[in-house]
Amino acid sequence: MKNTVLICIILLMVSCQNEVKKEPFSPPIVAAISTPCQEGGEPDLFVSTSGKSYLSWVEYRDDTTDVLMFSSLENDQWSAPKTIATGNNWFVNWADFPSLAAYKNNANHLAAHWLETSAEGTFDYDIHITQSIDGGNTWHPSFILHKDGIASEHGFVSLLPLSGNRIFATWLDGRNMGGKSQNDHDHSGAMTLRAATFDIQGNLYDEVELDNRVCDCCSTSAARTDKGIIVAYRNRSEEEIRDIYVIRKEGEKWTKPKAVFNDNWHISGCPVNGASIKAEGQHVAIVWFSAPDDSPEVKVAFSTDSGETFSKPVRIDNGQPMGRVDLVLLDKGEALASWMEKTNEGAAIKATRVNSRGKIGEDINITSSQASRQSGFPRMVKSKNRVIFAWTEVDSLTKVKTAILK
Repeated sequence: MKNTVLICIILLMVSCQNEVKKEPFSPPIVAAISTPCQEGGEPDLFVSTSGKSYLSWVEYRDDTTDVLMFSSLENDQWSAPKTIATGNNWFVNWADFPSLAAYKNNANHLAAHWLETSAEGTFDYDIHITQSIDGGNTWHPSFILHKDGIASEHGFVSLLPLSGNRIFATWLDGRNMGGKSQNDHDHSGAMTLRAATFDIQGNLYDEVELDNRVCDCCSTSAARTDKGIIVAYRNRSEEEIRDIYVIRKEGEKWTKPKAVFNDNWHISGCPVNGASIKAEGQHVAIVWFSAPDDSPEVKVAFSTDSGETFSKPVRIDNGQPMGRVDLVLLDKGEALASWMEKTNEGAAIKATRVNSRGKIGEDINITSSQASRQSGFPRMVKSKNRVIFAWTEVDSLTKVKTAILK
């Protein structure tokens, strides 16, 4: 496929390998795809092991009813949308959105999650999982991912398909935060990071606490290396240092949490900005937002030993980043990272190619956006030789928009 994003990136890499000065090149084309969203937001993207791309989002049916829907990409067009679940008691949040995943060994087996209120407190909600064995035509009754039964916060879920017909899930769990219905966060205890696996029958396995003190509302991210699972999240020290950490599973044991880089970002409240991590074999790439000394930055770091150690990070933003990052691997040690940047008109969704030697390639402007929370978190996936983007557009109506980088 001519003029694909990967061809553009590879050509640029060759022209810049031995030169400090960047050579001009034809930027990839951002080709919009018509999206079957009437009015909604909170998009997410997923690519199956066979390369099939899925888009999920929340459709706003009326003031009280939300519908989780999905579509698959076929010949560069989204299929007719299908309903996963409908609810009038969901916790719908700009930063903590539902997701969909396909089982690794059976493309017709799908799992999806959303958040559902469990008590009267504003932040009392549970993680619900529903599954399909027929490609999403019908969905089973949902089950709750965690077993604590405490009315508190549970969210920011990452789903990662594993071999053996199981899906790994990691999430933020507030069971130690008091267990009382409140209208604000209860800080009598700390938010924790937990994980478990489940199968297509809804059986839960191996629930474990990974970290007993983490940031309250920053997204998680998970990937699989040749040594096992790696989870990225924002830690929270007793001194309120909130840097990005990883924890890895090697065999049946989890390693101790470890900082990717010591930004030493001291902040008393949650920045609502997590990391995105991807892996292939021993090669891992991670992107995150930080603002030590009130200096906002978006950084990318690489690992060649399955996440045991990371390279010195490369800063990729233009000086006014908002974070809301994502990342895909292009090749071993090379990635395309995206983020939101403040502009004179509001905000823009940007992307750039980066490797462990430094930023290479000019910024790609995906689209203009808004700096408001309502614009949410842009998402990005790579499917074969294409990169697909999804974001929330806030206009007279709030809608999900998508594009392919060609």
